[in-house]
Amino acid sequence: MIVDGSSPLPLKRRRFTNIDSMEAASAKAKLAAAKEKFGREIRVFETAGPLPAQNEVSNTEESDDFYEFTAEDYHRLMATKKEDKFLKTRKIREAEEAARRSRITTAVIRVRFPDNHTLEVTFHPSETIQCLVDLIMKAIARPDLPFYLYTTPPKKLIKDMTQDFFSSGLIPGAIVYFSYDLQKSDDAAAANSATFLLDDVMSLKGLEVIAGAEQPEPIQSAPETAAGASTVTSPVVQASKPSDKRSAKPKWFKM
Repeated sequence: MIVDGSSPLPLKRRRFTNIDSMEAASAKAKLAAAKEKFGREIRVFETAGPLPAQNEVSNTEESDDFYEFTAEDYHRLMATKKEDKFLKTRKIREAEEAARRSRITTAVIRVRFPDNHTLEVTFHPSETIQCLVDLIMKAIARPDLPFYLYTTPPKKLIKDMTQDFFSSGLIPGAIVYFSYDLQKSDDAAAANSATFLLDDVMSLKGLEVIAGAEQPEPIQSAPETAAGASTVTSPVVQASKPSDKRSAKPKWFKM
């Protein structure tokens, strides 16, 4: 899973009590229409840039002894290789991989655009990366321009579109970066300064918050007692149990 230091920008706080049923229904309708158009649920949100501390390179360097390959490191590495090579047969490794595949049922892909907007889409791990490319082509404003996808760090271009998300390591989720494949020119500057996503897609930003907002249930107060009624509870009268004591006279005694 690829993680960066950025985080979604906090949405402006709004009272859920101000979201009426008509607004929530409209948000759900727009999300449903987008799901029907793209064939899957999508989310759009704006993210903050990476923290400055993550871009700063530390001035302190480790000594040469820190990078020295010791005998202990060698034996530990060889033991791991022997375990993987001799103790696990190919059938066992294939069975373990099949078990891992069965446990992971979704691949949440977040496509980060240069304007800090993120398109989040959920795929099945067995789907190919070409499915992601096809969806991006439907969502961006300039599908006529060439583009490429990459992951970072380190920067690695995604070239094999026939790989599935599981084989490419983009599970259970990953951040993929979008960039136009244009040389530095006026066209490239104009493309990067414009909106990357379609207006219909941008209108989905924040709708999942509105659609998922539930109206608070009204608090019902306890029924009030009638005026002048006594609030003192009457004592509970316990019925006396009949005595179960037997007669003290012996059976042989007769009057």
